[in-house]
Amino acid sequence: MLDLIKINPKSRKPKYLQIVDSIIENIASDNFKIDEKLPSINNLSEEFYLSRDTVEKAYNLLKEQKVIVSIKGKGYFVNRTPLIAKTNILFLINKLSNYKMKVYNSFVAHAGAKAYVDLQVYHCDEGLFLNLLNKNFGAYDYYVVMPHFKTESLNHVSTTPEVEKALAKISKDKLVLLDNNKGPSEDIFLQIYQDFQEDIYNALNEGIEKILGYNKLVLVYPEKSVYPYPKRILHGFRKFCVQHHLDFEIYDEIYDEMILKKGDLFIVIEENDLVNLLKRIRERDLVMGKEIGVISYNETPLKELLGITVISTNFVKMGQHAAERILNKKGGRFKNDFNFIDRNSI
Repeated sequence: MLDLIKINPKSRKPKYLQIVDSIIENIASDNFKIDEKLPSINNLSEEFYLSRDTVEKAYNLLKEQKVIVSIKGKGYFVNRTPLIAKTNILFLINKLSNYKMKVYNSFVAHAGAKAYVDLQVYHCDEGLFLNLLNKNFGAYDYYVVMPHFKTESLNHVSTTPEVEKALAKISKDKLVLLDNNKGPSEDIFLQIYQDFQEDIYNALNEGIEKILGYNKLVLVYPEKSVYPYPKRILHGFRKFCVQHHLDFEIYDEIYDEMILKKGDLFIVIEENDLVNLLKRIRERDLVMGKEIGVISYNETPLKELLGITVISTNFVKMGQHAAERILNKKGGRFKNDFNFIDRNSI
């Protein structure tokens, strides 16, 4: 067993992390079996001329990650863990929304039995994200991250200096970024992203013929959301309106007493605002799709059922593409499809 553990004395990676990586790799490759006893701390330190503290640090990290277990008086053993003969993936998602779960479910479905996928949600919180990443550092073959964070004032940021530092510790060939095209992208294994500014601009251009039939465009962009949205959505909307000389307004929510006028076209981002808008349209006896228009951001099954026109990336394709690329070990940088889906609401 000792001859299967590889330590490179010339590597800049700390020796204890090399031990962790080597043991996990041997477990995943089925070289080390479930319940098999590992070399003792003394044996491992003597074999590679390492201090006991270095080996003990590696074993303690493996224990925390539940890769191995220790039995008093007997030693260290390979744990009954899902990290066996599979590609092991940590999937860090920023929120449990319908469309983010579409990405995850598609990813898991297309990864199939060849991968073990551990889903963790960090709620756009930097501290929680850093804690999850630190806790699971070195335990996975790939780290899939959807990088969306919020400031104390509930503004959206793609990354922070501390997040950048944490991601820089992950081997570039193990890092996958989904959904966001901002943040660390140089030399990482895989990135599949939305371009929030150009996506909304191009999608609205797809529906330009119908959009030009309205007097005013109203974007409902939540300024202070629990899960904030990229400002680039605003920039793309403004770019579209200015280019086509369209009258427009921007509000942060649909108010209970909000005045609706015939000839308005609403572009709504959050589900609650969409529900409130549809209630107001019904109360005013306005005919949706003729007297007033509605476009919603991000596709969901309910919007399809209700016949709501949407502008949306293809979340299913994003998850599928990511899973297939990882399993085939073919990285790269790809923009995900974003479309105008025309239905009965405009």
